[in-house]
Order: sequence, then C-alpha cells, then structure tokens
Amino acid sequence: MVLCVYLPRFELAVAAGGAAQVAEQALRGAALAIAPAPGGQPRVGEVSSAAEGFGVHRGMALGEALARCPELRLVPGDPLQTARAWEEVAGALEGIGAALEPARPGLAYFAADGLRGLHGGEAGVIAAAGRALRGAGCGGVGRIGAGPTRFCALVAALQARPRRARVKRGETEARRHLARCPVALLAHRAETAALVEPLHRLGVRTLGELAALGPAALADRFGEPGLLARRLALGRDTPLRPRVPGERLEESLELWEAGSGPALERVLGLLVDRLLARPERRGRTLRALILSARLAAGGTWSERVVPREALSDPRRLRLALGLRLALLPAPATALSLAAERFGPSEGAQGALALGSPDDAHGARLARRARLGEAVGQARAAAGPGAALRALCVDPDSRVPERRVVLTPFAP
Repeated sequence: MVLCVYLPRFELAVAAGGAAQVAEQALRGAALAIAPAPGGQPRVGEVSSAAEGFGVHRGMALGEALARCPELRLVPGDPLQTARAWEEVAGALEGIGAALEPARPGLAYFAADGLRGLHGGEAGVIAAAGRALRGAGCGGVGRIGAGPTRFCALVAALQARPRRARVKRGETEARRHLARCPVALLAHRAETAALVEPLHRLGVRTLGELAALGPAALADRFGEPGLLARRLALGRDTPLRPRVPGERLEESLELWEAGSGPALERVLGLLVDRLLARPERRGRTLRALILSARLAAGGTWSERVVPREALSDPRRLRLALGLRLALLPAPATALSLAAERFGPSEGAQGALALGSPDDAHGARLARRARLGEAVGQARAAAGPGAALRALCVDPDSRVPERRVVLTPFAP
C-alpha cells in the first residue's frame, strides 16, 4: 500500500504568508497567483481557487492570465522559504519511519507496508501521518490518500477531505475508480502534464477512454509519455524511489540595507568562513552548496553550486561562489549559504596513501581514486543516474535493448 500526502497550494500559501492568509483572501474573492521569477519565463506559478474560477492555471502565460482575470493579484514567489517549510514537513513524516519520495513541495509518497507493525496496521500509519502533519502545522489542509500504486494514492488524496483519509484497497477497485476519473488528473505528474490539453482536443475526457485507445495509437501519437499515461489509467505505476536523508549545514546573515556587488562579496566571504568553522563539518570537504538570497523587491533567489572537486579552501570556495553571486537579479537584504553534500576529509593524502606515482600499481590506484572523485562530483551535480556503465547481458539477442543494460558505475 502506497500513501500520498498532498498539501494543496503549498507554494502559494508560503508565499502569501500562510494558509490562513490564502483562505482569508479566498473569502474576499481575491484571485492570487505566484508571479513569474525574475529573469525566467513569463508564466504564473501556483494559483488560488478564485483564479482557477477565471480559467487561470499554473504555467499559463502572464499576459493570458491577466486577460482572463484583470483583478489577478501577483504574489512574489519565495522558493527559499518554500524549501525550508517543505523540508520541515518531510522531516516530520520521516520521523514516523516513512521512506519518503518527495515529488514537489506539497506532494510526497511513501510505502506503508513496512510501518504496519510499528503503528498497528494501515489505519495506524495513516493516523501517524496525520499527527506528523499537525505537528508541522499542516493538519488543517493536509490530505492523505492510499492506494496500491503511487498514482492511485494521488487520486485518492486529491478526492479526500481534510483530516479524513481516502483509501483504495484493491487493484480492481482502484482500476474501476480510475476509469471514471478525468484525464486532467494527469497534470499532477510531470511526465504526463503536457498530454492533458491535446487529449481534450481529441475528445478524450476520462482515464477509461484513454486506456481504451490501445498502446499502439498512444505510442504513435505521444511516444513514451502516452504509454505511461495508459499504464497510470490502468492502475499500474513505477516503483517508489525514496530519497536518502542527508545532512545539511547552513549559515545566513541579515543585511542592514539592500546590498549588491562588493558588499555582498564580503558577506559571502564571512559566510564561507563561518561554514568552514562549524564543528559539525568534522573536517570534511564540501561537495555541493546552495547559495540563496532574499531580494529587496520581494521573493527569494537560490543557486546550486557544485565545484569541480570537493573543496575546503576558503579562497577557492569564494571564487567559485562569487561567479554565481553575479547572477543575482536584484539587490539582496539577506544572504545564506548551505552545504548540501560533503566529500572526503580534507586530511586525506591520496598520493601518499596510495603509493608512489612512479610505481605502476600506485599509479593505477591513484587513477582509480581520481576517477571515483569525478564520479562522485558528477552524481552530486546531475543525480545518481549521471555515471552509468553498459553491461552486456544477452549478446545474441535480436532486440538491441536486451543485449546491453545500464548499471551504476563503480570505479
């Protein structure tokens, strides 16, 4: 059984100052939407229910959104605070033992099978998840759904009422229920969101009609996303991919007045020195960092920085981070620096520990160590699938996909 935790309009609630503020604006009939990010695509972000009543939806062009709803109020997005608030919710859910797969801020999944004995059955797991949401301050808006797959649990959560979970127990029951659901539910999956509009133009309204089209027709028209949409409509889905909880160190500094240029560079140097002096670092190098700022005009800005190699030299860190600081779109009133991933200890002596470079065996070990460091940096920058190797499993097969498979590379 898969559980889905859904917090409606989570990003908008954080940007507007809380769910209570969004509810108050909804009672007044005000239409809210997250403004486009500075320097990004001119498209609105998450929208309120009043804006949806005018036909405004997430990802719509700003000009079209204002044409449909001239009274639309744009709220500056706050991705930094959103990430912090969502991490608090995710930590509360992981505190009950859940191996969480966060899809986006406000939406996450986890398997309940391994938690039944800990919490006394599926009902106990759902109750524990509800208590975790209430502890994180989201009990009044959080919705919980359960189903045999990730997509079935998402549909159940979307149709659930606050404080009351909705459960779809069997595959047959879930498939029968999905057949009556609208294809608009595919918009909640990033891989199938682009299919909703063309399916509506083709006259496909429900997931049951989508499943009846057949795999050949969907693959010919939409490719792999079409086949995935059909599998979702039939109650099948890919396995969960839980995240690996990591350690995070953060330093921040408030500015007396909005600053930019050399002033921010000096603040950045101070943050680097503070981060390196933290005892929790335990002498480890820094492999991935997040540089963020609160803008004077409203909203926040963040940039993920992965150097070529794990560093602990303050001069090199300031140089690598200073290049990204130049991308700041506006003066900032606060600057933050967080270490997201760590490398080996700065006291490791690669060449001395592995042997002399003149020795053939020592040279091979040193080369393997450098290769391992490069693989670690690539995975920190692009994810766990960044470094793979081809493994020949069936060289005599006539199907190319069966001859070779990709597996994680281990130097």
